[in-house]
Amino acid sequence: MKKILIIDDEEKLRTLLARIISLEGFEVIQANDCKSAFSKLEKSEIDIVICDVKLPDGNGVELSKNIKEKYPLLEIILLTAYGNIPDGVQAIKNGAFDYITKGDDNNKILPLIYKAIEKVELAKRVHQLEKQVGEKYSFDNILGKSKQIVNAIELAKRVAKTDTTVLILGETGTGKEVFAQAIHQASNRNNKKFVAINCSAFTKEILESELFGHKAGAFTGAVKETKGLFEEAHNGTIFLDELGEMALELQAKLLRVLETGEFLKVGDTTPVKVNVRIIAATNKNLEEEILNHNFRSDLFYRLSVFTINLPSLKERKKDIQILASSFASFFAQKMNKQNIQLSEDYINALENNVWKGNIRELKNIIERSVILSDNNILDTSTLPLDIISSNNTFTKSLSAFSMASVEKLHIQKVMNHTNGNKAEAARLLEIGIATLYRKLEEYKIT
Repeated sequence: MKKILIIDDEEKLRTLLARIISLEGFEVIQANDCKSAFSKLEKSEIDIVICDVKLPDGNGVELSKNIKEKYPLLEIILLTAYGNIPDGVQAIKNGAFDYITKGDDNNKILPLIYKAIEKVELAKRVHQLEKQVGEKYSFDNILGKSKQIVNAIELAKRVAKTDTTVLILGETGTGKEVFAQAIHQASNRNNKKFVAINCSAFTKEILESELFGHKAGAFTGAVKETKGLFEEAHNGTIFLDELGEMALELQAKLLRVLETGEFLKVGDTTPVKVNVRIIAATNKNLEEEILNHNFRSDLFYRLSVFTINLPSLKERKKDIQILASSFASFFAQKMNKQNIQLSEDYINALENNVWKGNIRELKNIIERSVILSDNNILDTSTLPLDIISSNNTFTKSLSAFSMASVEKLHIQKVMNHTNGNKAEAARLLEIGIATLYRKLEEYKIT
């Protein structure tokens, strides 16, 4: 039930208004001054405040500002016996939903309440979504207990509260964007936009337009003025992934943004001013790129004010089981499978793998294993052959394997490759479809 607080020192009017509103199914709470109103707000989760402008211990217009600062999700409707334009304007500026004159309230108050309730419900849904996003990208969701990852998290937490530019270094798949998101969520900009772009995904011309926007007519097809990502991220954070792939000409423009907070749109001569925090990432050795004349040294020094090095998965082997268990639980829930367990051989095989794709590769392998598991146990039969063959135990005992065992593993690998498409698997194996069905049944491959 929605709760409405009426603040008015005129008891008869307050009681009458409470009766009208309660008949609509709302829970009504009453207060006769500012002090008692704040007491009621602290004790109950109020949705709408209906407040008189003139109160014994204050002014409703000023009170609305104080209430909105402390309870931003509720809405306020102000009532006055003598309406005037300056008060009405100030009330709206202070965050009031509306400002009406007493006497009109019998006709206007209920429709206004319903409109205000719609706005409150929308604000609460947005707030909940923002909360979920914040929880998803918080540092608490970065898994691992190894010294390397713990140190990286500690550094990221320290820099998060500042506006300092951050450079995240690490191999592909180590979680650079996850760290960038966590830094943003832990910063004072977390209620503003986080905008991410992969600099290797665009040509120089398109990337320039994506980052800085363009004026109408700047190039063929530019029919209207367009904002770039730096404008979209104003007062927020922009994450430049794979920065090492950026062309030298664009590096100069990025350097200007870092130094002055200004840039030029494509085809424009008037600079645009922005307040944006930059987090950049790359899997390249930028110092080597500088020596090879592929990266500007002045840009590197501006970006590397605070550098975080993310360890590869092979440097944090003790975290593999933690990550694998978390991914398995996630995909099991997604696929309506329960009590997924990881066998000891399965964990050993994962720990002995090279993981060139790091966490991203591990996550993909776990998803595949959960799909292939029959008895809710992830064992080596659900792994691709290349991972099993990299396992030392497997390599040592390979000579003892029967031809049937090798054939089973090979068929399993091909079935994994075709995502279960039996006709395609039979074609790749160069056997008849009937033969494949017989072998699938013989080896109990699903």
